[in-house]
Amino acid sequence: MDFSYNGEALVLSDINLTIREYDFMAVIGPNGGGKSTLIRLILGLLKPDKGRIRVLGERPGKLTQALGYVPQNVHTNADFPITALDVVLMGCLGTGGPFGQSRRTRKECEKDGLATLEHLGMIKHARKKIGELSGGQRQRVFVARSLMTRPRLLLLDEPTAGIDSGGRKDFLNLLQTLNKDVAIVVVTHDLFAVSGYVKSVACVNHRLHYHPQEELEGQTLEAMYNCTVEDVCRVQVLAQGLPGAGLKKSGDADGNP
Repeated sequence: MDFSYNGEALVLSDINLTIREYDFMAVIGPNGGGKSTLIRLILGLLKPDKGRIRVLGERPGKLTQALGYVPQNVHTNADFPITALDVVLMGCLGTGGPFGQSRRTRKECEKDGLATLEHLGMIKHARKKIGELSGGQRQRVFVARSLMTRPRLLLLDEPTAGIDSGGRKDFLNLLQTLNKDVAIVVVTHDLFAVSGYVKSVACVNHRLHYHPQEELEGQTLEAMYNCTVEDVCRVQVLAQGLPGAGLKKSGDADGNP
């Protein structure tokens, strides 16, 4: 798959990626390398110039309820009079009328929203204004919103940015628990912070190199930390210097959980 903005220089080139069921994938790489663009392509917000993307066998955008998304830098006005529960209920919008009225009534949505907040350890904050919550608490609320459609794939763009170290660990523990029921893709600039949680890594800088769980240790992680993925991935250079070592690219489908 290739992608460029307005037909100019390629942002992503020759991308080949499979997201497997119940995977927990970290997407790393330099600023401007195409990480967020890749997420938008999977969501169907952008269309590739060449190649195809399939999500659960369908074109992106056809199964929007199967995807949960927490974008980068979700800004909130501390004075805006909206509660954590109100934010979660926004996850019902677009499922058939305001608050899903043709499928789920407001009462049903609120019941589901409260249950989701409880599952994420946020029930006692349900009626608090979103601006009163800490960074980690707000991220849990945004994840709760994304889970309201019961997705099979959860995409998060830099979800731990602005969260302190303690809150970051709690949040990643939460994602690890959610991973029992849903595949997760996390765009991150800090591989070491998530290395104990993820099952695979995709290094993205215009091209993509995929590394399964068995490669995520020791010297390989050291090489990945500053991965630039220019002509060849640093990890691949490392592997070529090890006896019998060799890395394979990902499978033959794009974006299939």
